[in-house]
Amino acid sequence: MPTQRSRNTALWALTVYITFVFVQSLFFKFTDSPETQYIFGTLDGWAGGLGFPGLFAPYGIFSQYVVGTAELIASCTLLVGAIAKKPVLQGAAALLSLGVISGAIFFHLFTPLGVQVRNADGTLDGGELFALACGVWVSAAAIAFLLRAHLTSWLQARLRPASA
Repeated sequence: MPTQRSRNTALWALTVYITFVFVQSLFFKFTDSPETQYIFGTLDGWAGGLGFPGLFAPYGIFSQYVVGTAELIASCTLLVGAIAKKPVLQGAAALLSLGVISGAIFFHLFTPLGVQVRNADGTLDGGELFALACGVWVSAAAIAFLLRAHLTSWLQARLRPASA
């Protein structure tokens, strides 16, 4: 059985990893870098072929700005939850992270984007973005698992009918 200290250390390490991955990607998303144009352009072309043009376009509902904003919110909320010792907040942010990164993994696996993404210089990234996404998924799932008791008791308290 892990000690409280080792559990807290694990939570912090997982939080820092997710935050690092999400925050370092914000520069690319918010500056419309060539890599981001390639990724979201590929996804938008794929979605357009399915009859959903503009879904991943710069002002679409799944644009780089929307995804980047969700990553920023998740990162900030993870850190605030950890610093303020609010496990429900940290757990909720882990669930948000899990949702965002599940989408990224899905699009890497089931669209023309692929596991290896083309860099601005034309080379392939060797699956680096996909590997980072998988690491974020595992980390977010681990945080949610470690904080599951806090999350379920918070949810049960909200779903419990008010006394008459």
